[in-house]
Amino acid sequence: MAPIIMDIEASGFGRGSYPIEIGLVLPDGTPHCFLVAPHRTWTNWDPDAERVHGITRDILLSNGRSISEIAWRLNELLHGKTVYSDAWSFDLSWLGKLFDAVHQPQTFQLASLRDLMSDTQMARWDRTKEAVVRDLSLRRHRASGDARILQETYRRLQSLAA
Repeated sequence: MAPIIMDIEASGFGRGSYPIEIGLVLPDGTPHCFLVAPHRTWTNWDPDAERVHGITRDILLSNGRSISEIAWRLNELLHGKTVYSDAWSFDLSWLGKLFDAVHQPQTFQLASLRDLMSDTQMARWDRTKEAVVRDLSLRRHRASGDARILQETYRRLQSLAA
């Protein structure tokens, strides 16, 4: 069974950045993606990050979901589960920012995808991921697509170990 994978796109890369898109893929391959309407105090915006993910602040303001709705939905989908990320420290801080802003507890755990893999699998990660990107033909750098790529890369590495 594949792990639940989460990927988060953010307003920037450093201090003051916040989540703008949260994507996840469940073990059965079902994707979920949430554009995040920024909290009124979240104003930091990095044009370099925007060039990477292609999401403008105007898109978030017009199409983003409220942070309280997203926090509730994440807890509903993931309650009591462990979710994995390839950028654990960044994603953990952005999730913390989201849940802190709405004064809700996060009812799931976030862990590093590396925790699930052997050194041999980690050594094969980049090459396997490149093949997955080619095979899936996902061109956009967006949260749910990235989560799907990570999950499929993990699956392929697991099948090599079997």
